[in-house]
Order: sequence, then structure tokens, then C-alpha cells
Amino acid sequence: MAKLQVAIDLLTTADALALAEKVAPYIDIIELGTPLIKSEGLAVITAMKEAFPNKIVFADFKTADAGALEAEMAFKAGADLVTVLATTGNATIAGAVKAAKQYGKGVVVDTIGETDRVKRAQEVTALGVEFVELHAGLDEQAQPGYSIQVLIDEAARVGVPVSIAGGVNINNIAAVKQAGVKVVVAGASIYSSADPAAAAKALREALDAA
Repeated sequence: MAKLQVAIDLLTTADALALAEKVAPYIDIIELGTPLIKSEGLAVITAMKEAFPNKIVFADFKTADAGALEAEMAFKAGADLVTVLATTGNATIAGAVKAAKQYGKGVVVDTIGETDRVKRAQEVTALGVEFVELHAGLDEQAQPGYSIQVLIDEAARVGVPVSIAGGVNINNIAAVKQAGVKVVVAGASIYSSADPAAAAKALREALDAA
């Protein structure tokens, strides 16, 4: 069963907690976006884990160096998963994985900015990561002609555990799941909705039905 992850790209702990409260019944993983963590610091991770101890809390650090140190910071603050960039060296990813093993947590490799997401996903999986996020960031999604179909096609042929993040919505979530992903990541389609709870519920129902 694919998990549903909400990416929270709001900028205050209060707003993030309020959104999480609305959508928690329908999602498995609460992702604290990079801008949120930069705005509020490690305290937002702790606040979210204390508020939702039964949810997987995902700290989107996008670590590029000091893998073990940054991963340890995230885990000590309460994160269950932390991201390291695919574009960084294997030593940074391996360092984060080593820290994760010490804490009983996990590392996700984020392929944002990676030119060959499939090849890199296959390479880094051998380092012991939980899964790889096939990720088209907000800037890539804003480019003319962008389609989430590119990520769906990559997921279908990658052959390792992946998630997809890059414009998941009610119209494409079935196709995303059918590509064989472990986790489906929805951001703006939930947090920009007039009714985030209803949006999350609809995505959960569509995901489970697919």
C-alpha cells in the first residue's frame, strides 16, 4: 500500500501545525519543507513530532555536506526521515545513513536538480537509503511544458523504492501509484486548497482505490 505524504511549504510552525491537524487523518507522512525548516529551525520538527507522535515526520533538509552531522541534528529533533541531495557525493549520503542506523531512522535521497534521476536512484539505493524521491521542484514545475508524466515514466522503470513529488493532484494520483511508488507526495494540491482536509481525503481515497 503506497503511503501518502503531505509536503508543508508554509513558513511558520503555527501554520504548519494547523495544516497538519486538518490533514492528519488522511496522510501517513508529514513533510516539513526546506523553507519551513529554514524559517523556524529544528524546533518545528520537535513541535510536529510531539503533536503527531504516530505519524512519520520527514525533515526536508536537502543536505549537501556533513551528512552524518545534519542527519543526527534532524533525528535528535524528532525526525523519522531526513533528505540528502542526490547531487552530492556518496560519502555524504553514506554518512547520513550511518547516523540513521544509530538512531533507528531513515534517509531519503532527493533527486531535485539531478540530470539522470533513474541512474542516480539506482546508485544511491545501494548505500542503504529508505527510498529515493523522484522530485521535480517548484522551479522545474514552473517551466513551460513540464509534466509529471516524466516522473511517472521514471518510476515505472527505475526498479528501486521511490516516491514521486512534482505536482501530484487528484487527476494524476492513480497514475502515480500505478507506476509502483512507495510514497506519493502531495504539496500545493493540499496546502493551497480552500479546504485542505477535503483535498487530503480525496487524495487518500483516490490513492487507495487506484
